[in-house]
Amino acid sequence: MKYSNFLRGVGMGIAAGAVMGAMVPTHRKRGLKRSSAARAIKAVTDVMDNLSDAMGL
Repeated sequence: MKYSNFLRGVGMGIAAGAVMGAMVPTHRKRGLKRSSAARAIKAVTDVMDNLSDAMGL
């Protein structure tokens, strides 16, 4: 196998991945990130509330 054939295959794989990524609806990606971040923020808030209640603040 020639090195140029390898690089051509890698380039085609990257291009195919970029096309597939562009075809995925973006609102799904954003919604997933928002829900994950919202869950993390809610968990941190709950922990802080529990700690402040336990400390009597």
